[in-house]
Amino acid sequence: MAPDRRFALLVNPASAGGKALRTVGEAVEVMTSLGAEHRVVETTSADNAREEAATAVSRGETVVAVGGDGLVGLLAGVLKGGDSALAVVPAGRGNDFARVLKIPFEAAESARVAVQAPERSVDVGAVDGKPFVCIASLGFDSDCNRIANETKWLKGNLVYLYSALRVLAGWKPARFTARVDGEEHSWSGFSVAVANSKAYGGGMYVAPHAELDDGRLEVLMTGGTSKLAFLRGVARSFKGAHVDDPNIHWYVGARIEVEADRRFTVYADGDPIADLPVTVTVEPRALRVIAPESA
Repeated sequence: MAPDRRFALLVNPASAGGKALRTVGEAVEVMTSLGAEHRVVETTSADNAREEAATAVSRGETVVAVGGDGLVGLLAGVLKGGDSALAVVPAGRGNDFARVLKIPFEAAESARVAVQAPERSVDVGAVDGKPFVCIASLGFDSDCNRIANETKWLKGNLVYLYSALRVLAGWKPARFTARVDGEEHSWSGFSVAVANSKAYGGGMYVAPHAELDDGRLEVLMTGGTSKLAFLRGVARSFKGAHVDDPNIHWYVGARIEVEADRRFTVYADGDPIADLPVTVTVEPRALRVIAPESA
């Protein structure tokens, strides 16, 4: 254990139907057994979470995100560019940031990682200046994310499949334009994803070549009009087996400008972040994260 690590565990008690609050109790038990000083902070809003994170940093504490990717991205916006590290105890639906960094989903094990594992630096993306850590996407994904967030009766990752099938039934192709480091690309189809990390949507490895610490964004543009072919591609993406699909085009850059022929909300880390048109950028190795050495 790093001898100077003291922890502030930030948790939204209403998150994931109370799952985050149950999870923090398990994490606290492990931290207590390991002799790690800690306190639990129940947040009441996004602004309150930012304020509490800033307070923890001023107290010299390590901030722990007890929640999903949305909370991680929010706290990354507070901690990026500083000397304070972020730990993660996964308690959301997708938990894709933790998945890629190989942070265990079990609360006891992820708490042990927070206490004992080393730090590493990762990139932080931004959509019109608003931070995210995983993937920003729009188009078909916009409607999927909205439905998934509205669906409270379906638990776990099945909500993403449910939302995809609902959106697919009424989907009409859109016309997208993306400028990748100034080079313009236009196409008709389903979606645009700008990836800081490999996965989103509860284990969909849509950008398997993306690295969290290379200072670049992977741009995935999905064209075509066949709904069946698109659905097959979605299924294959859980294993990253879709990369050679002829309807998918790949680009890499540090500044991505995106617009479309109709309005879409951009979602990142599972939450709405901005409306088109947008500019997506990346801050190389701006965030310190506690993660297993194998990550």
